[in-house]
Amino acid sequence: MYIVYSIYNYKHNKIYVGQTVDLTSRLLMHNNHTFKGYTSQFDGIWEVIYKEEVKTRIDALKREKQLKSYQGRKFIKQFIDYSRVAQR
Repeated sequence: MYIVYSIYNYKHNKIYVGQTVDLTSRLLMHNNHTFKGYTSQFDGIWEVIYKEEVKTRIDALKREKQLKSYQGRKFIKQFIDYSRVAQR
């Protein structure tokens, strides 16, 4: 099984969408800045705000692409606790 996920950084009001087979390890990598990419540019904690399981990597890549679209981001934003955004 693959997990398509969205993480959010409340400090910088940033969303990231990705896919993995091990969400716990991947989240640690994001928060420890193991990846030299988008999420490593921002300090603060990345938190999972959405996840779903799919059967194959091809399905995961398709769903990831959908969630990165305008409609997908609109869908993801409903899982953000905006009362926490104001506290940053």
